[in-house]
Amino acid sequence: MAKSSSAAPTPPDAYERLAIRVQKIINSTNAQKAKAALIFRLPEEPEDEWQRLLEEIAENDNVTLAYRDDDGVQIFWVVPKED
Repeated sequence: MAKSSSAAPTPPDAYERLAIRVQKIINSTNAQKAKAALIFRLPEEPEDEWQRLLEEIAENDNVTLAYRDDDGVQIFWVVPKED
């Protein structure tokens, strides 16, 4: 029996695409070594979604956001030592 078209996965929305893009930057080898990443909002990304993502990132423990004059956001994090 053929599957209905409603079973097809829905494409990611603007926020999900933004989150995936930023996650790739943060997970890159260089960012992981430096425990820092520089991100910028792309022109096609909605400002409200960008702000939402930054707020969610800032909620994490051991994470610091630094807002730059060039509209970039530097993300720094510390990996706590295990006891």
